[in-house]
Amino acid sequence: MKKNKQITENGAHQTVSIDISTGRGKQSLRIGFTDQRLTAHGGMVFWSGFLEKLGFRQRLRQQLPHQPTSPNAYDPGDTALSFLGGVLQGADKFSRVAHLCSDPGIGAVLGVEGIASQSSLSRFFGQFNQGTCHALGSLHTWAAGELPSYKGGYTLDLDSMCLLHDDGHQEGVAVGYTPRGMKPSHHALIGVLAEAKMVVGFWLRPGNTTSGHNVTNFVLELLRRLPRHIRISCVRADAGFYNTELMNLLEALKIHFIIVAKLNRKVQVFCRHSDEAWRDSQLPGTQVQQVDWAPVEGGGINRRLLVVRHKISQRPDAGGKQLLDIADYRFQALVTDLPPSYDPIRVWRRYCGRGDSENRIKEIGAEFGVRGFCCKKFWPTEAACHLAIAAYNLCVLLQRHLGVLTKMELPTLRWQLFTRAAVCSHSQGRATVRLAVPKSNRSWWLQVLEKLQSTLPPLNCNAVKFQT
Repeated sequence: MKKNKQITENGAHQTVSIDISTGRGKQSLRIGFTDQRLTAHGGMVFWSGFLEKLGFRQRLRQQLPHQPTSPNAYDPGDTALSFLGGVLQGADKFSRVAHLCSDPGIGAVLGVEGIASQSSLSRFFGQFNQGTCHALGSLHTWAAGELPSYKGGYTLDLDSMCLLHDDGHQEGVAVGYTPRGMKPSHHALIGVLAEAKMVVGFWLRPGNTTSGHNVTNFVLELLRRLPRHIRISCVRADAGFYNTELMNLLEALKIHFIIVAKLNRKVQVFCRHSDEAWRDSQLPGTQVQQVDWAPVEGGGINRRLLVVRHKISQRPDAGGKQLLDIADYRFQALVTDLPPSYDPIRVWRRYCGRGDSENRIKEIGAEFGVRGFCCKKFWPTEAACHLAIAAYNLCVLLQRHLGVLTKMELPTLRWQLFTRAAVCSHSQGRATVRLAVPKSNRSWWLQVLEKLQSTLPPLNCNAVKFQT
């Protein structure tokens, strides 16, 4: 690489040349610098416009505890919005959010005064405590309020997620069971509306907490916060949430449930029944039997125990557990209070839909940085997770507003919408963002703009088509 021009004392422009290989041989490219306000994230202006349409900035500011006194301090709402922008661009640490400040135009497209530094972000989240984290969690139920009512009611999926932190010195990080064995971690509770694919509840807990610990209070708070038009018709949960207190609560609230029962000795008796006790299903290799609940565990006269077995040779990918003395099958047991009109296979199929909510947990962990953000103190860590989940829910609402039928993950939104080079300027007294879009593709971007500016409800027949 050779220099074409030298830097002078008055800061003259520097240009260098670099040789690269092309299909036609070597080519020399001149590399220089510009003082124009350019951004690699010009598509984020659509995100900012969508938040303005929802009134999200005002909603967010109401939930923040910060009251800055310095005239030079960033507005707390700007700090939170820049954090959300960093999450959408793939940041999972404060240092990576702060790196956005190297983009000259990112503040303009996000509508913020500037991007906070790593130390400013640490101080910002350091002001959260238990009460203010509780207020920040209301952003999830506010997002649920933007959803329409659902005929028959929504399904609430309960689950837990392990947030591994190998250094293990942060408050709340404790050694507990994880998919990778006993590791230092946080152990969070999470609630997802299955049909909307939206997170409506999140509690961060120490890593040595069991899955179902305090889940009754978690569900009570979640249901109390939900808007009136968001009705829960069924709760689904795995064996970690199998406890009488939760089932009694749901029965008292007249909410149906499907919860995986633990394969203890009482349940294993039914796994060993002869073939005459099992009923064939429509799925080859899958058979079921139904048992009254009371003789097994007592209580819950409307509850049923459904035992499902899958023949491994016919359904090698089926879930469940094997018993040492019945190696040919995998078994599952479900407890439900759904009415008898739901036959056992229909109950089992409805429970299997819960697997999609586990995909949401993986998504917020891997794509929205929830697994990466970890502060020295417990409540700042939970606050960062709440804001990251708020970014996820806002992406869900954005897709609904654009009429997108199939849920897209963040990388698709990022590469097709958010990440787009643009020039930010101020001409004729107005701020302008010029996106670098070829003429052949501009109609798609205009369609996105039209959908965002429309005052009509989103219609799927006029959806913006993304390439998934």
